[in-house]
Amino acid sequence: MTTKNRIKRFTLLQRLSHIFLIITFLVQSATGLGRMYMETDFGQWLCWIFGGYETTLEVHIWFGLIMLGGFVLHACYLVSKINWTNFPKSLFGPDSMLPRGADIKDFFQHVAWFFGLRPAPAFDRWGYWEKFDYWAVFWGMVIIGVTGLLLAWPIATSRIIPGWSLNVMFWIHRIEAILAMGHVFIIHYFIAHLRRHNFPMDRGMLEGSVSIEDAIHERPAWIERLESKGLLSGLLVSDAAFSQRIVQYLIGFVAMGIGVFLLIGAIVNAPYIHL
Repeated sequence: MTTKNRIKRFTLLQRLSHIFLIITFLVQSATGLGRMYMETDFGQWLCWIFGGYETTLEVHIWFGLIMLGGFVLHACYLVSKINWTNFPKSLFGPDSMLPRGADIKDFFQHVAWFFGLRPAPAFDRWGYWEKFDYWAVFWGMVIIGVTGLLLAWPIATSRIIPGWSLNVMFWIHRIEAILAMGHVFIIHYFIAHLRRHNFPMDRGMLEGSVSIEDAIHERPAWIERLESKGLLSGLLVSDAAFSQRIVQYLIGFVAMGIGVFLLIGAIVNAPYIHL
């Protein structure tokens, strides 16, 4: 008999959306860094992968459009998930990704716990760091997307806004992209995968479920809420088959490996580019 030792946390659509974001973000990072670092062997090698300097720009633009299309679909998905009969109160429930006052309290209690001053906070379904991650990507997508669209067709853009503003858009686009890559390749990788109980990788977003023991330890408020409503047993699932876990680890390690490679390459070659 198969043991149901995991709890379902993400739907198939959410997992596919995350994989879509992984692929498009890594392509955008590689093509953007390739052109930014074209004066170095690192940048030239990245551009070579995508067919050269000019082709790399075309790939960057087209994958940017694909990413923006996915963002629009995600926004439509969010609207469809709103409980309009209980609006706007439904936006601030425990299953919502919108920040709440409790998140601020959890943050300071968590910091105090780091130093042994307070007990660990009892997190619900989403931790404050997960909400920060989500909204950082959300608003970052808006900033990068708008500036990217304006830069992709500069002649048409200059008919609407002054030509000098393209230089401003260029730097906003580049700085936001650097911040996004730094956050994902350092902070997100560490929090999601390299913490002690997640190491070497958190399979939650790929498999859709997490260990019930880990959930009880890190998100006791979520488990207690589900138990009180009689929903917990319906969310319990079995672990994936061994072959499926191998595929999940392979996808995760390849994605993380590419990100770390781009991060190290960008840092090592930074002194050799002229901004």
